[in-house]
Amino acid sequence: MIEAIGLTSIPRKEQPPAVDNVSFEAHTGRVTALLGAPGAGKTTALRLMLELQRGRGITYFRGRPLHGIPHPAHEVGVLLGDVPGHPARSVRGHLRMLCAASGVPARRADEVLEAVGLVSLRDERLGTLSRGMDRRLGLACALLPDPHTLVLDDPARGLAVGERRWLYDMLREHAAQGGTVLCSTADPKEAARFADHVVTLDGGRVVADQRAADFARTRLRPRVVVRSPHAARLSVLLAQGARSTQRSVEVVREGGNRLCVYGSTCAEVGETAFRNGIVVHQLADEVGDMGPGAGAGAETSTAQGPQPSSAAIDAQTGPDPEPEAAAALDSGPEPEFASPAPDSGSEPGFASPAPDSGSEPEFAPPAPDPDPEPEFAPPAPGSSPEPEPPTPAPDPSPEPEPSAPAPAPVPEAAPAASTTLEPPQEAPADDIPQAAPSQQPTTPRPTTVALPPPVLVRPAPTPLRPVRYEIRRAAGVATGYIVGACVLAVSALTAVLLARIGHTPQPRLLAAWPAELPLPPAALGAGLLGALAFGDEFRHPALAVDRGTVPRRLGLLTAKLFVASLTALALAVLTVGCTAEVLYLVYGSELVALPADWPALSAGWLALVTGCAWAGALAAGVFRSTTAGLAAVVAVPLLVVPAVHKMTEGLSARGPVPFAGRLKGGLPPRWPFGGEQHLEALLRLLAQPVGGAMALSVLALLCAYAFTGLRSRVR
Repeated sequence: MIEAIGLTSIPRKEQPPAVDNVSFEAHTGRVTALLGAPGAGKTTALRLMLELQRGRGITYFRGRPLHGIPHPAHEVGVLLGDVPGHPARSVRGHLRMLCAASGVPARRADEVLEAVGLVSLRDERLGTLSRGMDRRLGLACALLPDPHTLVLDDPARGLAVGERRWLYDMLREHAAQGGTVLCSTADPKEAARFADHVVTLDGGRVVADQRAADFARTRLRPRVVVRSPHAARLSVLLAQGARSTQRSVEVVREGGNRLCVYGSTCAEVGETAFRNGIVVHQLADEVGDMGPGAGAGAETSTAQGPQPSSAAIDAQTGPDPEPEAAAALDSGPEPEFASPAPDSGSEPGFASPAPDSGSEPEFAPPAPDPDPEPEFAPPAPGSSPEPEPPTPAPDPSPEPEPSAPAPAPVPEAAPAASTTLEPPQEAPADDIPQAAPSQQPTTPRPTTVALPPPVLVRPAPTPLRPVRYEIRRAAGVATGYIVGACVLAVSALTAVLLARIGHTPQPRLLAAWPAELPLPPAALGAGLLGALAFGDEFRHPALAVDRGTVPRRLGLLTAKLFVASLTALALAVLTVGCTAEVLYLVYGSELVALPADWPALSAGWLALVTGCAWAGALAAGVFRSTTAGLAAVVAVPLLVVPAVHKMTEGLSARGPVPFAGRLKGGLPPRWPFGGEQHLEALLRLLAQPVGGAMALSVLALLCAYAFTGLRSRVR
């Protein structure tokens, strides 16, 4: 289960906190809805629970806070907004990449795709998915590690009715299998339909914490919507008719020619209008929203301030009513209309807000017996949820009387009456007002959704897991291939031009490195690929859904540096090979002869390209930008190399022996297996301005990355 205790956000300047001391529980095996209007604090509360936002309070997931769980993705599946994936990545490739990050087998991606119905779209790009397909993919990402708890922020926003029904069926199936589901929504009718428990937020505070049945009984109320050019006359006639029949009917004018009639039916309102010759433009049943805190007591409901009434949610046309009649009802400006006794089961809607300050609520005197609590779905004409004593004016519709014995000649009458009591227990399928004859209750449909099979055995964490993730991330999009092709083409063209101009040493000719450029194209390409390793993570944070930021684990950094090194080495070798082949085809074999000191030149060339890749990756990880990573690579020869050159010249000027020679003299003269030769080559490489500058830059960036990682962990 989920236990949220004292969640409070940090206020901004003089403003109150978005969430203030929110505490609630979401039990296992149930779907809990976090209900609230836009701006009520739902998203902030979820982010505080997931430790994505700084604040006070704590949340326990099955008795442990999120930071105390070794693998949070195995415990909590999160869906906050759209899927944060690269738009050019395929659906299946995205899930396989997350499989490597979560430590589950790659076949899990196909199982989840089949469960959410995306098998036919597995090769589609993320940027081409519709809203509904994106929500399905988001649910697939949340279900991928087989978590026990699902936390979703308004997942049905913008979806069609069929997509919403499928999504809520999936959530209920997950809860039925022993999971915990916490889902936020702004629609009270949806909360009453799919949730087992409803927690209502208003103004950053919990105003109601109820079971779904209690929520539907206290906050949602059936009503009849009437539009007529003679609305004022019709309201008076309805009130008079209710007095004559000793029934409790509330008529509320919602501006213009719109009336909302509580406690009556479409048939009764239509007959009243027909008998008196009143033209009716609209006559439909609706389910009205009584506003936040309707069932949390009178003090809570009167302290809420203006809240949107049901017309803003249900009505297709007409102005949005403003809830200002609650205070008018309390002060009693209409003494001629008597209100029923304050009974929780008689008329919970008398505390409902009226549409505007000019509304005219009219109430008929109540019946001697209290009126039963209305369900959140409109009842059938002439029937009520509980048996009533017969009234002076007989109703043409049959009254259900379970306590009375059924007549002997018609034994089927009792089953027919009992079936009329079932429909009010189910909400209408959509929010569009419908006429009374066509609004039939929907029976519970059999569940046709199926969750993916559980992960029975989880492999132990291995160092290859982040490497596998990085390889799938880099190979899943065409950016790396495009950069490599551009580097090879530019290098070949530059080498041909340099050979035609002449006066270029052969090593620079093979590397396509003009003297006027700070770095060769291969080094710049390797630096760009290294910067993309972390830049894409921050631009499309696939790993930051449940963490708020890209994780700075040592294993992920090592995997990125390792894959960047392999990519840089491959790019360096391909660059030299392509330029040599092009030069051989254009100018012959005299320009591609192997130089005498090719081992040292090769080592320096590979070290330069690898250092650029590392510098780009580390800088992008520190500054969270691909552009910053590439800028750090270019800054090494332009800014760091001159500074290192001055330092080495100053050190060499202090004695007759060069700086590299003094470094070599301070080491043992003989090394096993000829190691002194390799060490001497390394020292010569570091003694060069570019080599020393690159080494210092990589070391400084590595220290900065470690510092930022420790700082975020302390926070």
